[in-house]
Amino acid sequence: MEDGELGFSNQEVLAATKLQCQRIGCNAMFTHDDNPDGACQFHASPFFHDGMKEWSCCKQRSHDFSLFLEIPGCKTGKHTTEKPVLAKPAPRHPVAVPTSSPDANAATKGSCSRCRQGFFCSDHGSQPKEQIRQTLTTPVQVQEEEINSIAPPPVKKVVIDINQPQVCKNNGCGKTFKERDNHETACSYHPGPAVFHDRLRGWKCCDVHVKEFDEFMEIPPCTKGWHSSSPDQAV
Repeated sequence: MEDGELGFSNQEVLAATKLQCQRIGCNAMFTHDDNPDGACQFHASPFFHDGMKEWSCCKQRSHDFSLFLEIPGCKTGKHTTEKPVLAKPAPRHPVAVPTSSPDANAATKGSCSRCRQGFFCSDHGSQPKEQIRQTLTTPVQVQEEEINSIAPPPVKKVVIDINQPQVCKNNGCGKTFKERDNHETACSYHPGPAVFHDRLRGWKCCDVHVKEFDEFMEIPPCTKGWHSSSPDQAV
């Protein structure tokens, strides 16, 4: 039977089809009929340097990749199926740091009141290692460490509705699921960790590395397991 006989045109079917937004930080499902301005919350582009992950648009950052992806988007607009074009960061040139000679440093260190009293001085270097150890391991700090090691934090009990839709927090998944449908092979994810080094992005678990962030986000998951909606239990 043709679409015209059912009373639906191809345009109406296309407008009601659910699509996934491709903006970074969104990935929500939407239809062309239900896509008002401001429905999408997203980020412009990420920046990675020395293990730090940062959104160039809002300067929010995190060392943990999972927490980095959970930072709410700072821009709003309409959902789209077009992938964003990421701006490549300009190369950073090393800056020469002026250094003083050892003899001059020793002379000024002897006349510095902070150095003579054994305090840390940013101008003339740090304290001796023995002094630093004595400063760091005070009785109060030792007692706090013993208390923290004896009394672990209490575990929160969470009551979950098995029919309530939840979003999986496992790396590389992000799918919506219900606990009643969850099982040991329901989730496809990366056990991780994510690796960012020398302009390469990848996953240590499957040893796949790429140069572009959008290519990194499309690396297929390598492990099956249970969905998890808890950030503390997510892999």
